[in-house]
Amino acid sequence: MVSEGATRKELNLCFEKMKMEGIVISEWKDIPVELLMRILNLVDDRTVIIASCICSGWRDAISLGLTRLSLSWCKKNMNSLVLSLAPKFVKLQTLVLRQDKPQLEDTAVEAIANHCHELQDLDLSKSLKLTDNSLYSLARGCTNLTKLNLSACTSFSDTALAHLTRFCRKLKILNLCGCVEAVSDNTLQAIGENCNQLQSLNLGWCENISDDGVMSLAYGCPDLRTLDLCGCVLITDESVVALANRCIHLRSLGLYYCRNITDRAMYSLAQSGVKNKHEMWRAVKKGKFDEEGLRSLNISQCTYLTPSAVQAVCDTFPALHTCSGRHSLVMSGCLNLQSVHCACILQAHRTHTAFPHPAH
Repeated sequence: MVSEGATRKELNLCFEKMKMEGIVISEWKDIPVELLMRILNLVDDRTVIIASCICSGWRDAISLGLTRLSLSWCKKNMNSLVLSLAPKFVKLQTLVLRQDKPQLEDTAVEAIANHCHELQDLDLSKSLKLTDNSLYSLARGCTNLTKLNLSACTSFSDTALAHLTRFCRKLKILNLCGCVEAVSDNTLQAIGENCNQLQSLNLGWCENISDDGVMSLAYGCPDLRTLDLCGCVLITDESVVALANRCIHLRSLGLYYCRNITDRAMYSLAQSGVKNKHEMWRAVKKGKFDEEGLRSLNISQCTYLTPSAVQAVCDTFPALHTCSGRHSLVMSGCLNLQSVHCACILQAHRTHTAFPHPAH
C-alpha cells in the first residue's frame, strides 16, 4: 500500500481539484472512482469489504480496482465470507487466507478458482479442512500463480500436488512446510519437471523425501535461491552435492536436523563456490556481491560435521557470519564446531594483534 502521508496528500489534491471543477458530492455514489480507491488505501481490508456493500457503484469500482485482500483477521465464518466475496473481487492478484483455527473448505477454494483467474499470490496456510479437490480446483482456474503457501495443510496427497504443478508452471515461491503426505519423491520430480522458474521452496519436516526427490528438484530447478530441508531426515550428502552442482544461485539452505549430512556435503558447497567464483566477481563489479553465493546456512544438529569442512564453506562464502548479531551460519547443537569463525572475527583478531596495547 501507499504510505499514509503520501495518500493523504493525494486526497487533498483531489479535493482541491474537485472544488476547482465545481464537483459537488451530495451522496456516497458521487465520489469519483479514483478518489474512492485512494481513500480505501487508507483503511483496513474489513472496511474495504463494508465499502463494497454501500452501493452498486462502489461495489463495481472496488471489484475492478482491488488487487490485494487479506482475510486473516476473520476468526469465524471465513468460508462463507470467501464464497460471497470471490464473485465480486475478480481482479485479485494477492489473497491471504491464513487461519489460526481451520475454517476454509473446498467450496471456498473452488469459488476462488472459478472467479479469481488473475490470482498470483495465495496463502492457504493451516487450512486443515482442505482436501485434494482444492488443489484440482486451483490447477483448473488459477494457472497464473507465482506464489503459493500450503504450509501445515496436512490432508493433501502427493498425486494432487503433482497434478497442480502441471498447470501452475509459473510458480516461483512454494511453501510446503509440514505437508508430510503431500510431499514425496514423486512430488519433487513433478516440481522439477514442471516448475522450472521456482526460486524458493520450503520442505521443512517433509520427512518422506529422499535423495532421489531432491536430486530431481536440483536438476529441474536450476534457478533455486532458497531451499529449506529442515527435518528431512532421510537425505544424505547426495542431495547437497546435487544442489551445489546444479543450483549455482543458491543463497539460503536449511539442513537443520539432517543428521546424515557429513563433510562431503560441506566440501561440495565450498567447491561449487570456488568454481562459480567468476560469477561472484562479476557481481562485485556491479556492486552486488552480497547477492551472490550462500548467505544463509543452517546445519544445526548435523553432528557428523567437522570444523575443517564447515570452515571451508565459511571461507568460500564471505556473507556467512558466525559473529554476534549476524548469525547467518547457524550451528546450534554442534559443540565440536565452536572453532569455526567467519571472516569478520578473523579480521578483528588480525587487527587486534597488529596493534599491540601501548603498555607493551
